Amino acid sequence: MATEVGIDLGTANVLVYIKSKGIVLEEPSVVAVNQDTDEILAVGEEARQMLGRTPANIVAVKPLRDGVISDYDITEKMLKYFIKKACGRGFFFKPRIMVCVPSGVTEVEKRAVREAATQAGGKNVYLIEEPVAAAIGAGLDIAKPDGVMVIDVGGGTTDIAVIALGGIVASASVKVAGDKFDEYIVRYMRKNHKLYIGERTSEDLKKKLGTASPREETITAECRGRDLVSGLPKVVEITSEEIMEALEEPLYTICEAVHSVLEQTPPELAADITNSGIVLTGGGAYLYGLDKRIQTRTGMNVRIAENPEQCVAIGTGNALNVIESIESNKLNRREPYL
Repeated sequence: MATEVGIDLGTANVLVYIKSKGIVLEEPSVVAVNQDTDEILAVGEEARQMLGRTPANIVAVKPLRDGVISDYDITEKMLKYFIKKACGRGFFFKPRIMVCVPSGVTEVEKRAVREAATQAGGKNVYLIEEPVAAAIGAGLDIAKPDGVMVIDVGGGTTDIAVIALGGIVASASVKVAGDKFDEYIVRYMRKNHKLYIGERTSEDLKKKLGTASPREETITAECRGRDLVSGLPKVVEITSEEIMEALEEPLYTICEAVHSVLEQTPPELAADITNSGIVLTGGGAYLYGLDKRIQTRTGMNVRIAENPEQCVAIGTGNALNVIESIESNKLNRREPYL
């Protein structure tokens, strides 16, 4: 019997869910490549450790940008590596694969994901939109006529959707999420401290000091980088208030997108959301005070889902349960899409 695999193909991390086993793999979406030979040297966590630390002929790349494939060949090889690692090298039957995609992707981008997963070893490949997968993974009953609202803040995109009767009623996908937060921190450090820092350092600052709403107590951390004036290594002390200032613009963009989706929502469903509140998922949900920030902007209760970073992968895996009904009804046999 074919293995059934759910893949959260994220810009920052790839999570693999196997039916009956749960999440079996969670690794960064990073690949280290030898540019002279095009050889893949490392994938996942091992490759992430190389970011910003490789010699001239080796480059550590993220083959997905803003939630979509930017380097098809490397994405295919990365998927093949993760599928083999998750399923075991000795699997006899090609797995059936469910992959999640952002709600705003084009048909061309969907086809690229489907083809990459097929070339990586998938027998049949199905797609599911991220907010739907996130809602399922968060334990929401999306089949009911009552509306639910989900905000999935990932690595490359923030997907916002109002869902009822199993479908998306109103949605928005903005290319502002975890990676953009890192970029704005790098930009802030250059402008305000004349300090050049790398991706890993900015990500560490985001995790330690990142905040979307004022903290009760200001916390600080050391930041190490290269002085843009002298060119020498330099250490400065950064506060959580400074990081909140650095993230102001991307956070404003996300809040405005949430407001825009609520404006598109039919009044009956808006009333349902007022009662049930908004559910926050994705790795960005860990950003301190993000739920309070959105709550202040919308006036609605916002709660963070349990294991927010794994919600999409769990929902993608749970959606595998309906593959049989899709196939029996012969829906989208040529290009299956959920």
